[in-house]
Amino acid sequence: MSEAHKTNHMKFSMLKSKILFVVTILSATVTFSQRQWTLKECVEHALEKNITIEQNKLSVELAKEDAEIAKGNFLPSLGGNVGNSMNFGLTVGADNVRSTAERYVLSLGLNGNGTIFNGFRNTNTYKRAKLGVETSILDLKVIENNVSLQVVNSYLNVLFAKENLAAAKVQFEISSKQIEAAQKSFDAGTIPKGDLLNAQSTAATDAQNVVAQENALDLALLNLAQLIQVPNEGFDVAPVDVGTPSATLLYSNSDIVYQKSLLTQPQIARASKFIEDAEFNIEIQKGAFLPSLTYSFGASTFYNTVLGQPDYISGMTQNGIPFEIDNRISKQLFENNLNYQIGLNLSIPIFNRFQTRNRVERAVISKKVAETRLENEKLTLEQTIEQAYLDVKTALKAYEAAKTSLDAQEEAFKNAQERFNFGAISVFDFELVRTRLVNAQATMIRSKFDYVFKTKVLQFYSGELEF
Repeated sequence: MSEAHKTNHMKFSMLKSKILFVVTILSATVTFSQRQWTLKECVEHALEKNITIEQNKLSVELAKEDAEIAKGNFLPSLGGNVGNSMNFGLTVGADNVRSTAERYVLSLGLNGNGTIFNGFRNTNTYKRAKLGVETSILDLKVIENNVSLQVVNSYLNVLFAKENLAAAKVQFEISSKQIEAAQKSFDAGTIPKGDLLNAQSTAATDAQNVVAQENALDLALLNLAQLIQVPNEGFDVAPVDVGTPSATLLYSNSDIVYQKSLLTQPQIARASKFIEDAEFNIEIQKGAFLPSLTYSFGASTFYNTVLGQPDYISGMTQNGIPFEIDNRISKQLFENNLNYQIGLNLSIPIFNRFQTRNRVERAVISKKVAETRLENEKLTLEQTIEQAYLDVKTALKAYEAAKTSLDAQEEAFKNAQERFNFGAISVFDFELVRTRLVNAQATMIRSKFDYVFKTKVLQFYSGELEF
């Protein structure tokens, strides 16, 4: 072997060692993880930790409290009062003698009121508040569905990046072996140095592609970790056996999915609840046309005394008649000064500047707005599903075409590799075949995951998506 050949062989060995070292280090960094998260775990953790979901859960709790407040309108209100006062100046004492003194007065009261009838407004307000709880739960479900779909998408992106990385590593291994073959051919004098350098350049490019795919995988893992709110360090996901997707569509047409979605998608149920809410509001406003009947009740008493004078006096009058004056606190509060009251009040609306009528008309218009909102939700959902169904059909065609192309390119590559090993084709021609194979593999990976995800989207809308 000449000195030039030895020098080239040493350079090749050093280059190959450096490339293998870089790829090995990066691969070890990515594949090491403390735990591999399954798709189900990712979805459940996202639903548990997502801030928007937490906010909507609190909205549900607020709606429940509003329902309890509305329920309280059926109960009477009850209140008490205590008063203390001091009077100064002339006053009449227990002996009916007017004199200058200080008088102390203690007053106690207990009163309450409630509604017997107010045009069913309390009843309809309570029903509306309970409906608000159901609507808030549906709002929460909409957010949970959106987050779940985002997690599925991000999870599949990670799997897509892993398959891209695996393909890039295979191509690097192939190009590394081609360097060895080119080196032997160059040492034997059957190929020029330029072919050897091209093989080395291709291996270096493939090594860079491995690094690029490593970075893409890191970014996909980072996006998923941030979405489910877990630390990115050491985060990894468990593999999902996508296998060979079925070439048969799950649904024969988009209308099947749409009809199922009307029963399963929370945004449709939520829009229907808005119509019910508007109907309750109409009834509440109409209640103002009817009379209201309320009741009230109460009890009061007081204690009145002149400071410095006794509350209990007994003796004989000048005419020899015995007398007794009992103004003690217990006597005054619970016997002498205790009184009760109860009342009914009927309020009949006659004319209020057409305010009630206008409020009813406004509520009727609000119901029509809610009805158009429901129709808009249905239309949007139908269009979304039609587009999703078309996407699945297009993705399936692309997937089948990619499979056919990959099969052909793999056969072409095997043939080219054999011919290259026997020196029947140049390195340049062989690299063209290999490049087409790499592109076919990448296209296959993209089309497979694109088809799988878009199929999952249809399953999501039909309510049949299982993680």
